[in-house]
Amino acid sequence: MDAHAPSPGGAVNPDAVRRKVAWRILPFVFLLYIVAYLDRANAGFAKLRMAADLRFSEEIFGLGFGIFFIGYLLLEIPGALIVERWSARKWFARILITWGCMSAATAFVRTPMEFYVARFFLGVAEAGFFPGIIVHFTHWFTARDRSRALSGLILGVPFSLALGAPVSGLLLGVNWLGLHGWQWMFIVEGAPAVVLGIATLFLLTDRPRDAAWLTPGEREWLQTALDEEARAKESAIRVTLWDALRLPQVWLLTAAIFATNTGGYAMAFWLPTAIKGVSGGTDSQVLLWTGMVYSCGLLSVVLSGYSSDRTGERKWHCFAGQAATAVFLSLSAIPGQPFPLVMVWLCLTGFAAYFWPPPFWSLPTLTLTSGAAAVALGLINMGANLAGYLGNRNVGWLRSHGFDDRACLLFLAGCYLAGGILVSFLRVPPRRGSPAARS
Repeated sequence: MDAHAPSPGGAVNPDAVRRKVAWRILPFVFLLYIVAYLDRANAGFAKLRMAADLRFSEEIFGLGFGIFFIGYLLLEIPGALIVERWSARKWFARILITWGCMSAATAFVRTPMEFYVARFFLGVAEAGFFPGIIVHFTHWFTARDRSRALSGLILGVPFSLALGAPVSGLLLGVNWLGLHGWQWMFIVEGAPAVVLGIATLFLLTDRPRDAAWLTPGEREWLQTALDEEARAKESAIRVTLWDALRLPQVWLLTAAIFATNTGGYAMAFWLPTAIKGVSGGTDSQVLLWTGMVYSCGLLSVVLSGYSSDRTGERKWHCFAGQAATAVFLSLSAIPGQPFPLVMVWLCLTGFAAYFWPPPFWSLPTLTLTSGAAAVALGLINMGANLAGYLGNRNVGWLRSHGFDDRACLLFLAGCYLAGGILVSFLRVPPRRGSPAARS
């Protein structure tokens, strides 16, 4: 079927349909992702007060931060299958409501075991959300638009941290009804997830055939385009998990994301503590400065996506971001510097740390066949989440055994550098039309 041909429902403008779908789905999903990441990372903000109130050691926080990812892994793959075979609308609503409740429940932990249980079940509650979004996008966007939609979604991570850090700083100063500020922070930041979970039942649409906001002709055109793409994939050679595991590129990509995220997830949780240690500022000041670091990441995601799409180059964009993050983290760890200079290095770190993700997630489809990439993405994502456990556990151990903030920053720098080195060994086929391809 010609994508531009009129359908029985009337003439259809494909570009208008694509815009309508994007504006209907992306802003709401972007909002959900912001709330999700904030509820995941806000324990790092709360730690500034929780540590004194509950007398938890650094190692307890490291295990608590990391155990989230163990719970997350358990339902990651089943969650994606549920979206495919049942309903994104109902599954996302369940996820949002349960993780909002679990996030709020963290306000009432008193012992290390209660903290571990709350973090573990928060991971279980959120499991399958990001893979589910990817599956949901396949129900609405062709490959042409899907990569742009996912790139836009990545903006949600630095946005949630840039906004959430100063807001959390304000909440830490609230002491109402006998509750500490960190308790109010968990309650107030968990509530939007519950509200949005209920809203999801009314605002999210599972598939084009269910979209009352599209005309019959628009629904038919969109579903036909998606069906044609699906048939093309089904005709491709099927690749088993075992086939993918025998490919060196799969292991390189998995090792690269594992190394990088060991530093990245640890930085997300421990950065406020590190800034507190080197600045001596108040908690509100520390979280305002933390927000400044992540604000730089917003610009980076946009520039990286634009540059890598314009040039068609991915690997060295990725390497540049990882290597630069390692350099700036190392510079921030030099002793004897005035704090304003340390903040310059950390803001540059925030910029570099979000420069690599957009091109990285394009590498599997560039270095592997389509069938192998589909299978390998599960393994790569698993490596990314296991890194969240290891990175936070290691930083907690380092801090509990006498290593200072600068030593922890150097550990994070080493993780990013290792990830960049591994990426540099990837063999990426030359882009069609490039000089290398024509030679």
